[in-house]
Amino acid sequence: MSRERPQGVITRGTTNPNRLRRCDRWLGGPQAGRLRRYADGPPTVVDLGYGASPVTALELSDRLRRVRPDVQVVGIEIDPARVLAAQPLARPGLSFALGGFEVPLPGGQRPLIVRAFNVLRQYPESAVADAWASTVGRLAPRGLLVDGTCDELGRLATWIAVEASGPVSLTLSWRLRGLSRPSQIAERLPKALIHRNVPGEPVHAFLAELDKAWERSASHAAYGVRQRFLATAGSLRDAGWPLIDGPSRWRLGELSVAYGAVAPAQR
Repeated sequence: MSRERPQGVITRGTTNPNRLRRCDRWLGGPQAGRLRRYADGPPTVVDLGYGASPVTALELSDRLRRVRPDVQVVGIEIDPARVLAAQPLARPGLSFALGGFEVPLPGGQRPLIVRAFNVLRQYPESAVADAWASTVGRLAPRGLLVDGTCDELGRLATWIAVEASGPVSLTLSWRLRGLSRPSQIAERLPKALIHRNVPGEPVHAFLAELDKAWERSASHAAYGVRQRFLATAGSLRDAGWPLIDGPSRWRLGELSVAYGAVAPAQR
């Protein structure tokens, strides 16, 4: 393991059981092929900055083993006390290590997937590019960094998928029951976008159009909120927004759009 100082700062560390279930469901769904196709031995998946409790790493391991039984999940934390506290929960296929965005793994291993949730939210926007570059540089070929944010109970979640070529998609995921307006998810945008939700920025235009489509689909509410959301997403796609998923994901309250359509405007 690297003896260099871990890259990053200690986060608040708050977490809850099942908080990251929406992203886990996406990793075990649309991203399952990435895991199954990996042929250079057991794939390694990192839960980066898992916080004061290692519960999200345990849940990630359990969920991904259904897709790829030999997956190796490593929880990485920058706080030595958190790593020490997690060690009794280590088991075959699940381990814990000290580190940060440099993603230190023994033997020079390269992770196929790094999930970093509610980590960069506490950093300045200017730190995002370097953090992405550091982590993506450690990935295995065709690897993926997932930079996300969610609320305390995981009812609202967003994440950006970053590959070697750069960010490729933004995914938004809602608990549909009780949803008033889709744009309420704006407060949980990843750090790269949360300060860009202002007029003149693409992500602001996307969320505004999402709300308008939701309003136009109000008549579908008689058939349930899921039908209303399906109609909303279909309306967005018909309007030319580059959605990269379809009804099977929309039914879950999940919507993915090509990152280029919402990326920060050049200044």
